[in-house]
Amino acid sequence: MSAAVIEAKSVSRVFQQGKLNVEVLKAVDFSVAAGESHAILGASGAGKSTLMHLLGGLDHVSSGQIRVVDSDLSRLSEASLGNLRNRHLGFIYQFHHLLPEFSALENIAMPLLIRRQGFASAYSEAREWLTKIGLDARAGHKPGELSGGERQRVALARALVTRPDCLLADEPTGNLDQHTATQMLELMLGLNREMNTALVVVTHDLSIAQRMQFRWHMHDGILTAES
Repeated sequence: MSAAVIEAKSVSRVFQQGKLNVEVLKAVDFSVAAGESHAILGASGAGKSTLMHLLGGLDHVSSGQIRVVDSDLSRLSEASLGNLRNRHLGFIYQFHHLLPEFSALENIAMPLLIRRQGFASAYSEAREWLTKIGLDARAGHKPGELSGGERQRVALARALVTRPDCLLADEPTGNLDQHTATQMLELMLGLNREMNTALVVVTHDLSIAQRMQFRWHMHDGILTAES
């Protein structure tokens, strides 16, 4: 059995709303190994996105522990967390979050440049990813000049250009039509197999969830595995 890439143990997250403490996540246990694919289903407000933010080190647990590639996130400085995210995790959301003033090629290269990789090699790798996602001819186009599906493909390439151990995808096809969403899913699953990158997808779409090896349900902050 592969070692866990991400492991959550008894994780809870409490938010303060006025004088009330609202427990959004309740004693969540969750583990992802290299090459696995997981789907997390649940209604809006169930806690799915909160869990994804915690797994990615974008928020802090109220209690419990999250380890990413054997590093306890609660023990890392913000600088160390940023370095861990850049090296081990990829993120893609319902909205692409591409930088509007930069081209598709520049957006994909950005994570490599942030880690101070040389310009020549960073842009060379970014071009390879443009080929993988079928957008060679759109390298110089800015996000505003791309279709919704093209923007999401660029966002996926940007998330994977660092060859992360795990891709965290929060409703990545939520803004796409069915045909484009299917293309995006096939691309993610193909790269998951090719690179052995673990894949965790939050989705409302049962047809997407059924393509994953493991399915989980979030209800009222409690995560349970599908039997």
